[in-house]
Amino acid sequence: MVRIPHFIVLVAALGAAITSPAHAQATDPQRLQVAAALEAADAGRLDPAQSAALVRHPLYGWIEFAALRRDPDTITTTQAQDFLRRYDGQVVASQFRSLWLAALARRQDWPTFLAAWKPTDSLALQCAQLAARQATGRTDASWTEQAQAVWRKGAKSLPDGCDPVFTVLASQGGLPPALRWERIEAAAAERQTGVMRGAARGLPADEAALANDYAAFIDTVHARALTWPKTDRSRRMAAYGLAKLAQNDPDTAERLLPQYADALGLGEAERGQVLYQIALWTVASYGPDSARRLGNVPESAYDERLHEWRVREALSRGDWPAALAALRKMPASQLSDSRWRYFEARMAEKTGDSATAQRLFRETAGSPTFHGFLAADRVNQPYALCAWIPNDPATAKQAVARDPAIVRAMALWQLERPGWATAEWNDALSRFDDTQRRIAVEVARDNGWFDRAVFSLGSVRGESRPDEQRLYELRFPLHHGDTIRREAARHAIDPAWVAAEIRAESIFNPKARSGANAMGLMQVLPGTGAGVAQRLGIPYAGASSLYDSDTNIAIGTAYLREMEDKYGVPYIAIAAYNAGPAPTARWQSQRPGFDPDIWIETISYKETREYVARVLAFSVLYDWRLNGNALPVTDRMMGRVQAKRKAFTCPTAQMPKS
Repeated sequence: MVRIPHFIVLVAALGAAITSPAHAQATDPQRLQVAAALEAADAGRLDPAQSAALVRHPLYGWIEFAALRRDPDTITTTQAQDFLRRYDGQVVASQFRSLWLAALARRQDWPTFLAAWKPTDSLALQCAQLAARQATGRTDASWTEQAQAVWRKGAKSLPDGCDPVFTVLASQGGLPPALRWERIEAAAAERQTGVMRGAARGLPADEAALANDYAAFIDTVHARALTWPKTDRSRRMAAYGLAKLAQNDPDTAERLLPQYADALGLGEAERGQVLYQIALWTVASYGPDSARRLGNVPESAYDERLHEWRVREALSRGDWPAALAALRKMPASQLSDSRWRYFEARMAEKTGDSATAQRLFRETAGSPTFHGFLAADRVNQPYALCAWIPNDPATAKQAVARDPAIVRAMALWQLERPGWATAEWNDALSRFDDTQRRIAVEVARDNGWFDRAVFSLGSVRGESRPDEQRLYELRFPLHHGDTIRREAARHAIDPAWVAAEIRAESIFNPKARSGANAMGLMQVLPGTGAGVAQRLGIPYAGASSLYDSDTNIAIGTAYLREMEDKYGVPYIAIAAYNAGPAPTARWQSQRPGFDPDIWIETISYKETREYVARVLAFSVLYDWRLNGNALPVTDRMMGRVQAKRKAFTCPTAQMPKS
């Protein structure tokens, strides 16, 4: 943000608040040796003496595993059984077992395979176990039942090793036409036409021909479907094919739908499925037919996604009455969300119902979210924030930190083995109660593993833990303070914004890398990094430099400055940081002069739309962490940095548990 009068205050606060990880666990004196041993094991050159020196280290099992996994086909039964015995009950044993079972299946050592078998989620190994039982004469009723269960999981392609099992199952009469059609229909729903054709091979000739024609229609809509038998199955297949067509060519799908609807007698459900996709793929680009096509979709076909788009479409046209009507058609569970409650208030305000607007703003202001903060600004209320700061005894934290799986998880994380670390972490948490799980997150934070607070708090096995959302000090870590402070000062950027970007981009993981090759704390693309570094004279030695925290923050903060200079206001700069210049320019040209909150909500990319709201909300929360108060988000997103700062309060009704 530009020219910050309270900037020095923020910088001083940041220096006091942002610290390096406490590293609660003692530094491992053998860490470098373990790293070298793992690297040697990966490369197949682990020296026996090098390994022997670490035999008592908590990660010795992983060193052995790294060596064994290089060539699992040469592992002897004695070696495998010894490994499994020594590490029984540990994650490394289960990972090794999967590796070894796959090797046994390849060499068809079925008796040894069955002796080592334990249930697994791997479909490949499940099919191997069925093959082992078949090869050893154990194809009983249970075998048939389990083979059919695997078959039913095949809406998408199954491992090649399942094919011989299904061949035997079919030869024994275990794949009757009804079961084949069950898989064909499941595959059709997923648009997996290759699976449909494979499942159809054992059908009677006339049924196989029809199944193949169904698959062909889903691939490319054709006129032969007009003469299909008028069955529920044909109607479903026609709907799948037309809905798929609508995703790429909604105009053609809309033109063809009446022909197939009349010929096959499509009901409201099938027509609604196609009309849904026609409307969705039109409104997602705010095409000129968006409102009409949304109106064509039966209300019975609306889900939360389309309800949202109906609101956005009206917002994009500035049709406030239509937006309000669309909001009030949402189910109550959806409309109760702070986002939509805020926009209901905004549309009530826009249509002249000030009393309703004020009431809804006051209600929404109790939510510590982007839209809750916006609502609080509209009615000049403090921000609602009920932080939970547990006061657990030191002995409880020490006990969790000493848990063997947690010890291994922390060591593996620090050695940059995130997959193994996460496996150990999940194993530990499967045994922990809520208090232990929360304390484990603290231990992870103290070891620099910050994302555990995001992925391990708030719910357990699908059950909500809302109080854990109030663990703000865990969920919003402060780290790399000196660099953030220095670079924010250099570029006149609010350090709370920089911290929020890092939290949104990488959760403070300096080794983070996206599928698009964005790298490091602020997820900078190598091309962007090179360009910014060259323009500003920042030392840069290629893409790997972006894994250096200081370099990444220097480049990322400079790029934020460039984005704000280019777009003039932070909320558009944040959108450009995420989506790039071309989409941002399109959104600006489509909706010039729109209010910022409405412009953000009508961003067509879901990722960017939510990203902008998230970064702005995170900026408020980091301001709270730094100063105990915050620049109002309404002013923050416009770059108005001289506004009166807002206080935080915890409403009595929302007081967290102690």
